Amino acid sequence: MKLNIFRKKSPWILHYNTGGCNGCDVEILACLGPKYDLERFGILNRGNPKQSDILLVTGPVTKRAKDRLLRLYLEMPEPKVVVAVGSCACTGGVFRGMYNVENGVDKIIPVDVYIPGCAVRPESIIDGVIKALEILEKKRKTIELPVRCKSLIGKNNRRELFAECVRRCHEDR
Repeated sequence: MKLNIFRKKSPWILHYNTGGCNGCDVEILACLGPKYDLERFGILNRGNPKQSDILLVTGPVTKRAKDRLLRLYLEMPEPKVVVAVGSCACTGGVFRGMYNVENGVDKIIPVDVYIPGCAVRPESIIDGVIKALEILEKKRKTIELPVRCKSLIGKNNRRELFAECVRRCHEDR
């Protein structure tokens, strides 16, 4: 489709905090400011998952944020790239093993780029987003589901797919 040519040149990001200290969130917003100017790559921060190409996730995945994160991931159009920003998003960080934390983002959805650090430097975020742009160009138009939901590929209705995927994620508790 011809619109995919334009999507490569102007990817939009969706930033979502799954429950952390907000240190990485401040650094992401610093990247969008005039000093680091992430917008020079055509990247815009949008709040709508249906218009976003890159999902930036910060913080450890809490049990309350798990369903919202899964819903955001499934609502994003293909191809999409997930970037875990900070040690909390990568492994759970200092919150790892707590009763209300599911640890890293990769336990819920597939992650393409990991950016470790606490709090992550803006230069590292920019490098990770550039790597995500390269991955976005290479991705094919296939649906990548979370690990627990790989057997649901045959379902056509996204609402049924999401409901079944959430049900399977809750069975693991």
